[in-house]
Amino acid sequence: MTHDTNRDTPIDTHVGTPIDKPIDKHVVSIYTDGACSGNPGVGGWAACLQYLGRRKCISGSVPHTTNNRMEMLAAIKALQALKRRARVSLYSDSRYLQQGITTWMPVWKKKGWKTSAKTKVKNVDMWQQLDRLSQNHDITWHWVKGHADNAHNEHVDMLAKNAITHHKSLSPHKTPP
Repeated sequence: MTHDTNRDTPIDTHVGTPIDKPIDKHVVSIYTDGACSGNPGVGGWAACLQYLGRRKCISGSVPHTTNNRMEMLAAIKALQALKRRARVSLYSDSRYLQQGITTWMPVWKKKGWKTSAKTKVKNVDMWQQLDRLSQNHDITWHWVKGHADNAHNEHVDMLAKNAITHHKSLSPHKTPP
């Protein structure tokens, strides 16, 4: 099940209070972000999962990708990290991810993963993976404004950028354009 919150001020849709306050100990809160050095270029993704006062952060990099794919990969990796069915509040500063999963995906699926222009949906492999993973959980998808002093969003942004820096430091030569 997927829910949509599309607000400029992040509000928990279940109780209407600011997201930085603990609301329901039975909900896994996930913050995700993706970044790209060049677009396309070296990409990084990160996610922090919070549950019962514990936090687990994960991140990684991809040598040649796009920012949108990294935003999606962060959500995929976060959902894969869940060990059992859960109620999830997933926060992202990517309107592409949030609107894609809540608004566009149902239409794409009905049209055989085609757009209204009858062309193949971009990043269909990742949308289909997100669709499969979402079936296992009750997810409320939240959009948060990026770079707006949300500590959780700023943290995953830093982790995604650090993943890019780490990848570049390990690469013996420049990544192809």
